[in-house]
Amino acid sequence: MNGIRPAAVAGMFYPGTANELAADLRAYLAAAVARGAGAGSSWPKALIVPHAGYVYSGPVAASAYARLAAGRGTIRRVVLFGPTHRVAVRGLALPAARAFATPLGTVAVDQEAVALALALPQVSQSDAPHALEHALEVQVPFLQTVLDDFAIVPFAVGNASPDEVAAVIERLWGGPETLIVISSDLSHYHRYAEAQDIDRESAARIMDLAPVLDHEQACGATPVNGLLLAAQRHGLRPELLDLRNSGDTAGDKARVVGYASFAFTEAGDDVRH
Repeated sequence: MNGIRPAAVAGMFYPGTANELAADLRAYLAAAVARGAGAGSSWPKALIVPHAGYVYSGPVAASAYARLAAGRGTIRRVVLFGPTHRVAVRGLALPAARAFATPLGTVAVDQEAVALALALPQVSQSDAPHALEHALEVQVPFLQTVLDDFAIVPFAVGNASPDEVAAVIERLWGGPETLIVISSDLSHYHRYAEAQDIDRESAARIMDLAPVLDHEQACGATPVNGLLLAAQRHGLRPELLDLRNSGDTAGDKARVVGYASFAFTEAGDDVRH
């Protein structure tokens, strides 16, 4: 990849030009703030956000990213976890590429964090799982819009256990400079009312910090469950920010995909004001 992983889904999952992409992101974030998703004087330690095309899940993801405003100048490392959709992986894979490109520019991969993670047996390094993967890429333009100078640590999560994911999260937990982002949609291709029931149940399990989701409930169930284990250990407080599906955002209610955004806040977050 010559050191830079090029955008694979620009022009498909989101606009392929910088001006159009920036305008769409501003609109999604402004709408989220108008719905009451704006930040106070602190910001979450972790987020769960969806990863479909922006026309479908962008409004839901924006509800989470709007919460990062107060951390814009403090967050310097974003640890990203998303499921693999195209390439099978044992454990978790980091890219060898040293940066990710989007129409908004490039974001460095945090090499210090990469070295720390590679010391764990469940973590490997390979560009192949990242080359065409959208789950992580679609988060990067949002992050470029709401944060200033930051680097990413992008994990493609394959055949791993929640405990293995949680161990990586623990290794890179850091302080207020580190944000954890889990990329996952919810149920896939049910009729509208059925999807609502399934997704409400899944959201309830997440709010209970119960790491019991399966891949029928969430394509990113493994990293979600790993985060929930870490959230238990660190006493994070979950908040459901938005729960909708593609029938709400794009109109077709025959076969929908579920989306939700959650924020997880540390207790005693006054140190983050």
